[in-house]
Amino acid sequence: MGFSWAASGPIQPIQLAGPHLAAFAGIIVLAILGGFLLLRNRLEERHSFTASTDSPSEEFVTDRERVRRLISKNGGRMKQSQIVDSVDWSKAKVSRLLAELEEDEQITKLRLGRENLVCLPGNEPTASKSPEQPKNE
Repeated sequence: MGFSWAASGPIQPIQLAGPHLAAFAGIIVLAILGGFLLLRNRLEERHSFTASTDSPSEEFVTDRERVRRLISKNGGRMKQSQIVDSVDWSKAKVSRLLAELEEDEQITKLRLGRENLVCLPGNEPTASKSPEQPKNE
């Protein structure tokens, strides 16, 4: 029994109908979607790279300056517990940093019941100032 390569008739084109057409359309849609997602990710990477190089990085800010900026952004006053919640440090580290800042007269800590109110200079509540201080301070 031999096999012959001779054409038995005219060559018929592949017909895309039914499930073949749906599969072909699905492949085209997936290729377009994949290309779109790849392009979007590359643009986001490029944008995040330029955004991170344009602004000063938080990595190079000292912990003390980070706390001062945080308090400043919150109107010059914050409860110590809010500071702990805003940073990823332990309560002990925040307490040490605040003690150092208070020692250097960069902040004032006021006891409010069981909490501390941390204030930048000039942002202390008026009731906290002693009567001996002049009114213009």
